[in-house]
Amino acid sequence: MTYQVLARKWRPRRFTELVGQEHVVRALSNALDTGRTHHAYLFTGTRGVGKTTIARIFAKSLNCERGQSADPCGECAVCTAVDEGRFVDLLEIDAASNTGVDDVREVIENAQYAPTRGRYKVYLVDEVHMLSKSAFNALLKTLEEPPPHVKFLLATTDPQKLPVTVLSRCLKFNLKRLLPEQISTQMQHILKAEGVEHEMTALHELARAADGSMRDGLSLLDQALAYGAGALKADDVRVMLGSVERSQVLALLKALAEHDGQALMLQCDQIASFSPDFGGVLDELAGMLHRIQLQQLVPDLAADELVGEEHAELVQLAGRFDPQDVQLYYQFATRGSHELNLAPDARTGFEMTLLRMLAFQPDDGSGGAARPQATAGRSSESPQGGTPFDASASASPAAMPEPVAKVPPAVSAPAPMSMGADGLPDWAQLIDKAGLRGPMKALAINARIRSFEDDTLELLLASSHAELAVEPMTSQMAEHIGKALGRRIRLRFVGSDIGPGDDTPAARAEHRRQEQQRVAEKSMHEDPFVQTLKRDFGARVVPQSVRPLDR
Repeated sequence: MTYQVLARKWRPRRFTELVGQEHVVRALSNALDTGRTHHAYLFTGTRGVGKTTIARIFAKSLNCERGQSADPCGECAVCTAVDEGRFVDLLEIDAASNTGVDDVREVIENAQYAPTRGRYKVYLVDEVHMLSKSAFNALLKTLEEPPPHVKFLLATTDPQKLPVTVLSRCLKFNLKRLLPEQISTQMQHILKAEGVEHEMTALHELARAADGSMRDGLSLLDQALAYGAGALKADDVRVMLGSVERSQVLALLKALAEHDGQALMLQCDQIASFSPDFGGVLDELAGMLHRIQLQQLVPDLAADELVGEEHAELVQLAGRFDPQDVQLYYQFATRGSHELNLAPDARTGFEMTLLRMLAFQPDDGSGGAARPQATAGRSSESPQGGTPFDASASASPAAMPEPVAKVPPAVSAPAPMSMGADGLPDWAQLIDKAGLRGPMKALAINARIRSFEDDTLELLLASSHAELAVEPMTSQMAEHIGKALGRRIRLRFVGSDIGPGDDTPAARAEHRRQEQQRVAEKSMHEDPFVQTLKRDFGARVVPQSVRPLDR
């Protein structure tokens, strides 16, 4: 007997056999069982999620000889004919190859005739968005007032290209991408029924590579079985897909956590020996970083596929990375995956992405390796003596730290902390020394020191930023400030009606910005060239268009 590919052999023939799409199955089942079926349905979703499969089951349910229901018998002549693709009243039209108005006109003319064998004549139009504009116009009238014995089932991967006049005449169902767990579970069910030996790790690899498509997953499964000569092993699947073991990715993260560039490059060499898909490795790295961040910030939701030793390593790494660094590394990994085609070759782009993560390692407090502040504000002042305009501006080359020397740096005492007239530390200087950034910095600059006693630093916080004073950020902030002060401290926030005029770093920065803006506008209006333009040509300075210079 001729071999039949798994995607066709195991195509669902009843609604109960479908994987996922419960929201669609429930709505269609209720419509069939109650006899309240619409004349036109539109099924949307990515490839291989069940659009045409659901349409065929729906057509079989409408015409089953034992009566219309959501559970067709699968045994009568109609059900058998539909399953075998020879039911005369189910007309499948590929809109990608039948785009013209003449093709649609033929459908419309035949729609008026009664079905030959079933109760309904069902038109299944696949990739309906490929129809031409004139073909859509020809179809509209029939969609609006179809004969009672006709049902239209439209399927598309790109519903945005359908005219709204067509969308308004259909019941629309959006089919979801399948989860890797759903795909791997179905694969396991199929392999058990086929009597094929398999490793669950191999199924997980295939399910992730399927990218939400059951059909793609089963096609990959067929390919893997051919590659493994009828057996399914994880090592064979990784070679076929160009993927690597998770332990290899965990080793990359471990080297980053230890700030060990040599170990990082050695691990890159080991991964490269497998000739992997480097984009896929970066995607796996991003997935690991996502799970680490969950473990750090929402441990109750950090359910993971990793078990045993791998899970223990992930939990350990979560305790070694700064949560803000994890966000930065995740951004590097996802961006690096998209930029591989811009690199001289894929391996170079992969290594540069990891070296970028290594270059942005945090300061360990010993005066050694330091992180270049790629998102730090500029430290130079404007000609008018102002402050940095944006904390999100790119750092100028002059603001970047010197490369780390290969010889041990000289030991020097930390710079003394300035104290105010009230005997309290200079809060703005302390924020800079602690290296606070992001939400942590936003929290700090909108507060001011109220007291500092018994290792407890009490801060008055503007009520507009009270939502930032939550764990674990406040604990991390206390750790950073404690390192800057050279001792362990605790932070206590007290809500206050701090306003723009109060003495907070943010208020001072805003005052300097306004003064800088005032000086810039005055300089513009007093400029001789501008005055000449205004006098001779009636020119005017557009309000809010003047910005201070920024070196």
